[in-house]
Amino acid sequence: MNRRRARARAPKAWAGRFAAPPAPAAEAFTASLPFDRRLYPHDVAGSVAHVRALVRARLLTRREGARLERGLARVRRELDAGRFRFLPSDEDIHMAIERRLTELVGPVGGKLHTGRSRNDQVALDLRLWLRAEGHAVDAALARVQRALAALARRHRDALLPGYTHLQRAQPILLAHHLLAYHEMLARDRTRFRDCRARADELPLGAGALAGAGFPLDRRFVARQLGFARVTANSVDAVADRDAAVEFLAAAAISAVHLSRLAEELVLWATEEFGFVELPDAFATGSSMMPQKKNPDVAELVRGKTGRVTGALVALLTTLKGLPLAYNRDLQEDKPPLFDAADTLRQSLDVMARMLPHWPGCCRTCASTPPGWRRPPTGSSSPPTWPTCWSSAASPSGARTRSWAGSCGTVSRPAPRCASSTPPSCARTRRISPRSSSAASRPHAPWRAGA
Repeated sequence: MNRRRARARAPKAWAGRFAAPPAPAAEAFTASLPFDRRLYPHDVAGSVAHVRALVRARLLTRREGARLERGLARVRRELDAGRFRFLPSDEDIHMAIERRLTELVGPVGGKLHTGRSRNDQVALDLRLWLRAEGHAVDAALARVQRALAALARRHRDALLPGYTHLQRAQPILLAHHLLAYHEMLARDRTRFRDCRARADELPLGAGALAGAGFPLDRRFVARQLGFARVTANSVDAVADRDAAVEFLAAAAISAVHLSRLAEELVLWATEEFGFVELPDAFATGSSMMPQKKNPDVAELVRGKTGRVTGALVALLTTLKGLPLAYNRDLQEDKPPLFDAADTLRQSLDVMARMLPHWPGCCRTCASTPPGWRRPPTGSSSPPTWPTCWSSAASPSGARTRSWAGSCGTVSRPAPRCASSTPPSCARTRRISPRSSSAASRPHAPWRAGA
């Protein structure tokens, strides 16, 4: 019992300077283990590469290096299987792994920290995590792109009213509209790739801020861990969190794109729009109003965007007043970063699974003349007149501001007391006898902002 209590209250690695142990409240307040334990695969990988660098520099014997590598492999297996026993004295995942390694291999475990500070160790683990997470987010974005492309192919002939200012403007293909989001996600993927490229530097060897103090081959370690290059400045290496900020910025933009798509799905499923029907598998009901089908999944994708954008603001606020080099404030980079990554991945995953279930068909009427959409029965809204119709109706075949005004007069909605009926073909011909032949002519688009 006494031995168990002693292990639970093991001294800190930095305790030699202090005559009294830390207060329990301070110990709990400064611990980062509850959220940084997810870094353990990267911490073990970085430690293995560091052991090999120590052997290469003859700071460890080959036998000691092999023993440490076997111990680290066992620690990794325990963590993977959930059998690793954390202690209250474990401040973070880095110290927990080193403590357990020393228990397994004996005093030689203490040599693992030679030429390494937790400052450059944390910076390394974070860059390794960002690289892996960037690849995972890229794959998730690609899955949503594939779902959008498949939905566009399935409904390649479906028409949709195009909108500007949330007013009906021109008919477009539903596929064309969906592929706009495909383009947005393609840009998102390039942003994450750019982030990974700039973060592809090895910070290990920077020490606390002024180097390792031992002749370690940093380029050898970079090759071991797959980094393209080593950091050039040790002070910057331990203080830099630009890669995390860039990741969050890319994540925030991606989340905003998903939010825009989710917003349109919510609108399209309303009775007022009536373009799509909510899939049962991705909708909920009301306990008080049994007739309702609610787009809760799409609404939550939209709502979770605030968490991702908030994480970006949180980290920028943490960094804005920090002097060089490392400060404990930087421990607070991980909660918003991890939460934003998890939130974005969840939103991408549910969107990729939900999109194939959306019918996505506009309720267009096949009997209506081409170029406009009949409004719902009883509505006073005008039909959707395409820009090409006004060109076709023009005597010269060219669209002008004055002729556009005439077309606007024809399409003016009837008073609310009158029934809304589309203009007859005869009425259209009275405007221009050439309308039927000119309808197929190509036309120049309106100016931006039309």
